[in-house]
Amino acid sequence: MTLGFWISDACLVGVQSALVALPRGRAPAPLERLAQRLSGRGWALVPLASIVFVVVAIGAASAVADGLAWLALIAVPPLAAGALGATMRGGRPWLAPLVVPLFALAWWRRGTLVGEAAAVLLSALSCVTLGVLLTAVAPRGWLKAGIVAMAAVDAYLVATELLQPANDVLNAAAPPAHLPQLQRALLGDALMGYGDLFVAGVFGALVAAEARAERPGDAPWRWALVVLALALAFDLLFLVVDVLPATVPVALTLLLREGLRRRERRRAVSTRARAGI
Repeated sequence: MTLGFWISDACLVGVQSALVALPRGRAPAPLERLAQRLSGRGWALVPLASIVFVVVAIGAASAVADGLAWLALIAVPPLAAGALGATMRGGRPWLAPLVVPLFALAWWRRGTLVGEAAAVLLSALSCVTLGVLLTAVAPRGWLKAGIVAMAAVDAYLVATELLQPANDVLNAAAPPAHLPQLQRALLGDALMGYGDLFVAGVFGALVAAEARAERPGDAPWRWALVVLALALAFDLLFLVVDVLPATVPVALTLLLREGLRRRERRRAVSTRARAGI
């Protein structure tokens, strides 16, 4: 592993971790009303289904990867505009047009560090919007289980080397005319899957929603730092392996947070019992 790889990897981990702190606690009002009509437990399967579908579908037909590359090219820019305009903290409508120069940089400077950084930023911002929308339609408890299940399956597929062939095909898929590849996050010598950014956006949206509704003092940036620390430590395994499931640090942070919340609730119940409440 070169120094360039470790710097690139740290930058990607930083982007993934920042996604935990970026989402707002609720979707914009019109989408919130729509989400109430569309809500259901089935949406909690989206994180798990996203990784299983990629492996199964690309394994059955490699042309699926081209379709996913086109889907990312079409969907990522408007989703990123939604983040800049509404779904991220500090988002303002006048910021949404910034996706145009970002996309131009990702296209015009494709293959350079500047172009790769612009493409990573677009993909990351799109995950903020997806996380907020998914949290609005899926029950939180079920969605948390979906994140853990996604990480567990991701780890299994990487350990058994079932993920790598499909992942390689997806990462290589490229739209014509040198249009940017937004279905993965490539920066310098390091590569991270879109799903690794997506799971961080979903977790961040969950933390923001619960902080808004239940725990105003539970600052999302604290959990972003936990993800950053765990991910950097986890990535030391690159010294002995070539591929790691980057969803795992996010899931571990979620489990740590849930464990601390349960301990706090038990303490609160115990305190009330001693006080005779």
